[in-house]
Amino acid sequence: MVKPLINIEILRDQMALPIIVAPMYIVSEPRLVVAACQAGIVGSFPAANANHTKVGLDGWLSEIEGRTALLRSNGAFIAPFGVNLIVHKSNDNLNRDLGILAEHRVPLVITSVGAPGDIAKTVHEYGGLVFHDVTNMRHARKAVDSGVDGLILVCAGAGGHAGTINPFALVPEARAEFDLPLVLSGAISSGQSVRAARVLGADFAYMGTRFIATEEANAEDDYKRMIIASGASDITYTPEFSGIPASYLTKSIEASGVDPADLLLAGQKANRDYQTEQERPKAWSVIKSAGQGVGSIFDAPSVDTLTSRLKAEYFFTR
Repeated sequence: MVKPLINIEILRDQMALPIIVAPMYIVSEPRLVVAACQAGIVGSFPAANANHTKVGLDGWLSEIEGRTALLRSNGAFIAPFGVNLIVHKSNDNLNRDLGILAEHRVPLVITSVGAPGDIAKTVHEYGGLVFHDVTNMRHARKAVDSGVDGLILVCAGAGGHAGTINPFALVPEARAEFDLPLVLSGAISSGQSVRAARVLGADFAYMGTRFIATEEANAEDDYKRMIIASGASDITYTPEFSGIPASYLTKSIEASGVDPADLLLAGQKANRDYQTEQERPKAWSVIKSAGQGVGSIFDAPSVDTLTSRLKAEYFFTR
């Protein structure tokens, strides 16, 4: 039997706060990941981000491992990191990327947009953990049956490919059925909301949008300013741009020349009349993702400064 590289107890012990910084397309790069780990929270990135660079996934992993190892050798407290794999059949790089993660023995693998299949078996063979994104109980049961170690409950209000179920409904239902770690995603932007997630029954909080507005995030200044200037009502939820319902900054939709009032609603199938696919504004690069937690984001500090603030809010919340 393989000795676990990491387990849930080890994961908790290696974190200063129960926070996983969500893997965000374009935004998450080694600089953000290492800064998060150095601050005592789990940093992560999508494998797809690395695949768009010259050094590739192997290069990114080597960089993160080298930088975190150096910090540890100097006595720093470093949290583990994770990598996100899109498991949808359209991902032609899945098997190759999974092999690279296994070679590097990545502690946490986050699977999303599809069924995790046999990925947990491969990750468990080298001693890692697999957490899977789900938006409802049906998908949660399938993920658990495939052997994942934890569930990321992507609830209403989350950025990107968010679900529609309120966390006050989904977390207790999942907790009653599953005896494994739960991660709550959806409009979490403060230490108080992390504490609320724990009280509700989640083991960890998943924070994405809050970390877009940080110095280390690979996001344009206009993107960060747009997040700071937006409120919960400035988020549009539509399948228009990626084919799957997702949460976007309304201001970025307007800036692209598209009227938000004309967009598809969740469940609608017909597409707008784009003469060519090139005319459709691109999700993530042109149409910017964010969750409803933008209303409590007022600045773009360093990850270290932000995490210190989150600690104070989390530990001193009454």
